Amino acid sequence: MGDAEQIVIKVLDGIGHIPAAEWDACAGDENPFVRHAFLHALEVSGCASTESGWAPCHVILENPAGEVIGAAPLYLKNHSYGEYVFDHGWAAAFERAGGNYYPKLQMSVPFTPATGRRFLVRPGEDTQRVETALLSGCLQLAKQFNASSLHITFMTEDEWRHMGDAGLLQRTDQQFHWENRNYACFDNFLAHLSSRKRKAIRKEREGARAHDIDIEIVTGSDLTSEHWDAFFHFYIDTSNRKWGQAYLNREFFGLLGESMADQVALIMCKRDGRYIAGALNMIGRDTLFGRNWGCIEDHRFLHFEVCYYQAIEFAIARGLQRVEAGAQGAHKLSRGYMPTATYSAHWVANLGLRDAINRYLTEERRMVDQDIDALARHTPFKRGPEG
Repeated sequence: MGDAEQIVIKVLDGIGHIPAAEWDACAGDENPFVRHAFLHALEVSGCASTESGWAPCHVILENPAGEVIGAAPLYLKNHSYGEYVFDHGWAAAFERAGGNYYPKLQMSVPFTPATGRRFLVRPGEDTQRVETALLSGCLQLAKQFNASSLHITFMTEDEWRHMGDAGLLQRTDQQFHWENRNYACFDNFLAHLSSRKRKAIRKEREGARAHDIDIEIVTGSDLTSEHWDAFFHFYIDTSNRKWGQAYLNREFFGLLGESMADQVALIMCKRDGRYIAGALNMIGRDTLFGRNWGCIEDHRFLHFEVCYYQAIEFAIARGLQRVEAGAQGAHKLSRGYMPTATYSAHWVANLGLRDAINRYLTEERRMVDQDIDALARHTPFKRGPEG
């Protein structure tokens, strides 16, 4: 990597200021969300912008030859929405004490609770040294912006441990992920479940199709504006009913279809000649990431079929190792999705706030570990060697 003084740290106020090939040389092909095309679609569409409270300030490292050897997706924020790692309580407590919690810096993929590398390092470089240099650049930026804090969310476990060693506060939570144990087909997966769980899933799958619903998985060049128009309708309807705010707009989905079609798996449901429901998935190197679900008709078990069982079938057919089904949902456990830890790290400028958060996180980590252990004891898989 060379001496630290030879490394140039730069800040970009938009992903468009760096060629896609340079960014992606660091991002790799493992996780679609940190790819240049995905971040570019968020920014060009206005979903992640200064106006939406997600002002891009990405940090990159260049070696003496001007080659980008490290990058971090970073945003200056004036709120805590669209993150899925909640710090509203921290903000409220600090502001009651007379402090200003915003602005803050967020190293993440906007609106995307999916685990992936946040410190993007070009292959062949010293990973920990590049991560340390990127962190240094982020902290310098935090001081320049007078930001209260830096939050790195949905990072990998090894990054989390490195940031802990660097003095950042460590936080954990959990999601439910399905793991592919070299299953030959969906029935082979079912054979590894207890009899009761196996029968329940079969009943749900039959029930989901009881209303003459056709399900198709669309990807690559088969994606059309008709698919995106229908899916966006589902997304808006569900967002308005459940959360009252839609973070993504129609332009974003169109850009996604134009630039990343081969990494999109859109599961669409049709009844009586019209689309009634759908789920957006993104395809990584070895993981299928479930992202958004929406519907304009309610049918029992259809959500489970589309978001969980169809995703499993797709992963098996593609030889993918896991399915990440998004945030929340202990109901996923009985359907073969097991509790899995997620990781975030936090730097806090104010020592008093930092100490209070540190005490809280120590107890929270213990409770998360206990919860994961307790849930894992209710595995739907068979007991014994086959399970």
